[in-house]
Amino acid sequence: MVGTKGRMVIPADIRSRHEWAEGTTLLTIDTDDGVILMERQHALRLIREQLAGRDPVAELMRERRRDAQREDE
Repeated sequence: MVGTKGRMVIPADIRSRHEWAEGTTLLTIDTDDGVILMERQHALRLIREQLAGRDPVAELMRERRRDAQREDE
């Protein structure tokens, strides 16, 4: 539920299950389908797992070079 000041109330059973105490830093991730709420450390772990073994900078550079080559043609 969203309160009158725009604050969201997270039910006690959810807070307990995730061990979220007062002061826990949570991230809100806005998507086209809704909002994802997760603890900051959990989000960092997920991102690290998804990037494991990848080189996002090299991937971006390859993509940019391909785009530049298409523009030159």
